[in-house]
Amino acid sequence: MADSQHPQPADPTEALERLGRMSLRELSMDSLLQTVADLAKTVMPGNPETSVSLLVRDRPSTIASTGRLATDLDETQYDEGHGPCLHAARTGELTEIPDTRSDDRWPDYAPRAVEHGNLSSLSVPLSIDEKEQVTGALNIYARRPHAFDDVSRSIATRFAPYAAVAAGNLYAYQSARDMADNLQTALESRAVIDQAKGILMERHKLTADQAFQALAQASMHANRKLRDIADHLVATGELPPR
Repeated sequence: MADSQHPQPADPTEALERLGRMSLRELSMDSLLQTVADLAKTVMPGNPETSVSLLVRDRPSTIASTGRLATDLDETQYDEGHGPCLHAARTGELTEIPDTRSDDRWPDYAPRAVEHGNLSSLSVPLSIDEKEQVTGALNIYARRPHAFDDVSRSIATRFAPYAAVAAGNLYAYQSARDMADNLQTALESRAVIDQAKGILMERHKLTADQAFQALAQASMHANRKLRDIADHLVATGELPPR
């Protein structure tokens, strides 16, 4: 039975469907990022706190967090210049620490994670804009060791495209002061992704999350931005061939 120390994770399918039903045109990117972090926290094991890190030309910042534990651990890594969230963002690799008490990859960081009560972590890379050197990571900091298995890793990676789209659009908004067309590009990106998602849902009888994940998978296989995949689908009626 779940207790306050080991709460029962929520249903990930319901959480992802909730994200999938959200209209990008009607929701601020800050709100979507926070919702991604909040829902990831509820479905992942180990009583975790979660965050979304953004790395712009190797300069990191935390743009969403569910609590002090996640924020403190992100900032500890920024101060040290290394750690699992930075490794995931820089390399594009899913990065896990099974037990911070015995991991020796980041000896300056791991003891501080233990001090904060974090005993295992999972950082999922976010591919946002390679041309602009913008990457990120969705970070899950669990309060027990060996919190993650194949199922929870798979669930975490399904949250990542939502975080990547929101972070990319947020970056475009923040850059609008320097490049005015970025704001319009961000608005158009949100609209075309919603439109493409609707096409897939109607044509293939997919749920909202299934449609979004189909776009995300096509983006990954084609090594193209999710917005470009959505543009192609809306223009041609088809996803790009793999």
